[in-house]
Amino acid sequence: MATKTLGTNATTSLTALPFARGGLAAADVATITNGILNDQVNGTPIFPGAFSSQGLLYIPNRGILQVLPGDYVAIDNKGWPVLISAYSIANGAWTHS
Repeated sequence: MATKTLGTNATTSLTALPFARGGLAAADVATITNGILNDQVNGTPIFPGAFSSQGLLYIPNRGILQVLPGDYVAIDNKGWPVLISAYSIANGAWTHS
């Protein structure tokens, strides 16, 4: 299988939050958490507790990722979580506000 390229259709298509231990507002964590949907269930309901202010990102039906300071946690327009490393944010082709 050959690799493929991947990008977003628009630069504003992801809702994101930069992670900082102890520095996240509860409302911001809730926005991301409530936006993460379960892709394996009809109607894609919210996946409860999918993101915590302690830096754990639960990928629905796949596993847990540790989020480090400076990483970005984002959700796409279908409720799928995306983790972007601090290094990639700082040195990659990412635009963020």
